Amino acid sequence: MPKVAIEFKDFSFQYLAQAEPTLKHINLTIYEGEKVLIIGPSGSGKSTLTSCINGLIPHSYKGHVRGQLLIKGKDVFQSEQALFERSKTIGSVLQDTDGQFIGLTVAEDIAFSLENDQISPSEMKARVLESSRLVKMADFLAQEPHALSGGQKQSVSLAGVLIDAVEILLFDEPLANLDPAAGQEAIALIDQLSREKNTTTVIVEHRLEDVLFRHVDRIILIADGTVAANLSADDLLSSPLLVTHGIRQPLYLAALSYAGIPITPSMHPEQLETLVITDETKNAVQHWFSTRNTPLDQEKKSDFLNIEHVSFSYQPDKPVLCDLNFSIQKGEFLAIVGQNGAGKSTLSKLICGFEKGATGKITLENQDLSVLTIAERAQKIGYVLQNPNQMISKAMIFDEVAMGLRARHLSEDQVKERVNQTLKICGLYPFRNWPIAALSFGQKKRVTIASILVLEPEILILDEPTAGQDYKHYTEIMTFLESLNHRGITIIIITHDMHLMLEYAKRVLVFGNQKCLADLTPEDLFSHPTLLKTANLKTTSLYELAKRCEIEDASGFIRHFIDCERAISEKAEKEVEHG
Repeated sequence: MPKVAIEFKDFSFQYLAQAEPTLKHINLTIYEGEKVLIIGPSGSGKSTLTSCINGLIPHSYKGHVRGQLLIKGKDVFQSEQALFERSKTIGSVLQDTDGQFIGLTVAEDIAFSLENDQISPSEMKARVLESSRLVKMADFLAQEPHALSGGQKQSVSLAGVLIDAVEILLFDEPLANLDPAAGQEAIALIDQLSREKNTTTVIVEHRLEDVLFRHVDRIILIADGTVAANLSADDLLSSPLLVTHGIRQPLYLAALSYAGIPITPSMHPEQLETLVITDETKNAVQHWFSTRNTPLDQEKKSDFLNIEHVSFSYQPDKPVLCDLNFSIQKGEFLAIVGQNGAGKSTLSKLICGFEKGATGKITLENQDLSVLTIAERAQKIGYVLQNPNQMISKAMIFDEVAMGLRARHLSEDQVKERVNQTLKICGLYPFRNWPIAALSFGQKKRVTIASILVLEPEILILDEPTAGQDYKHYTEIMTFLESLNHRGITIIIITHDMHLMLEYAKRVLVFGNQKCLADLTPEDLFSHPTLLKTANLKTTSLYELAKRCEIEDASGFIRHFIDCERAISEKAEKEVEHG
């Protein structure tokens, strides 16, 4: 019988500022060497559960505890174990990477725990180099952590945790800022560490399919502060629990469901590679694909935003963008994808005027943006940053969302109406009078999106708009963005979420090697394996399923899947409207 690493016994926790407990009567055992995935809707209590494990509760967040939490057999709340002492047992990679950095350089940050342990400089350098190479950050050791891209920051945090020989690894949304290929590498690395070092591994992540790139021992579903399920991946994926709790199925399983194929544990649905596909399954999928509609040609619109021969570098000898040339049409819904550090966010900052010194020309409706101030650009261009903590300036949610409207001197009645409407769409209306400090990272993200959406700009640029969001809020935000797009607002999303790109974008720009490598439709992207590899992207499981079911037109298969999802979503919306 394996030893117990983490055990919750009838455990409840209530924040001081809350009227009800966030966690309610949790009974959960995680054994040494296990790798478990924790999933659940936003606000279900996942982050609170992990904060109890790593010691942020009660050291950073105060509240009332009932029951017991045992780590390695020790009741950590009764013993009042110091946070530093806890960190020697548990290594945490937090969702908000900026809040985890300590060093002035990447090397210093990775080495922090070794310095505390008074490791010799020679050993320290060797271990820092080894850890940085594991996460492909060895070339950035002299860089300042806060200047890195979101994905690079995540990699540095991971390296800082891996450098210590901790017994328990805790990952809170480890894939939120990583490009698809880097995400696969991270999951493979976590799996390798779990197996080779027998590390107890706890992963909290919304991107279920991406985590299941490698086997997990169990999936724990948290809903409304309780353990709603504690099952193997095969058993959970074969149940209706994911749909019931608003969690996205792996795409290949959703496609099988559309084709009328019931999912059972005997099919081994945890991974597409292990999935049993019979001749009967192939025939059903092929028949479903044969019912597809022929896509209509997209209407050509006028050019709106023009990027002409734009190049930029933060340091003279390290170009970030090289000779970009493309146009964005008025009213487009466009996605920009590509590897971490490819310059996607930098381009957005150049468009908004946050960065200066680029060569080339950026024009909006034939007006050179270089002659406009940031405030003048903001009248037409809204930008939602990847990290919400870099945008928030008010203490209360309502005031944060209302700030831009008040700066434009709208009446308080107009402010209240527009703010409340936007908060409802973003799933934040019940929290409108809450302090922002009480929100999760994903909820803060929604606040920043709401603060820009409420201004209704002509162009809206969103950097990873759905990172850290559950499927319900993901869908609500993207549906709202679509409604803005239908009213003529140009939407540009920077994303690592390939399904988001497929489902909502009509066109995609692929960045890599400091250039725009391709300009094509989302479904066609997956027919170019060399391009995917160059841009550090990965193919979708829909493409792989099409090939396994002997369907040659994989792009058409992907488009048919998206059309079916859209039809089901629209039908559900109409049913809600008609009661």
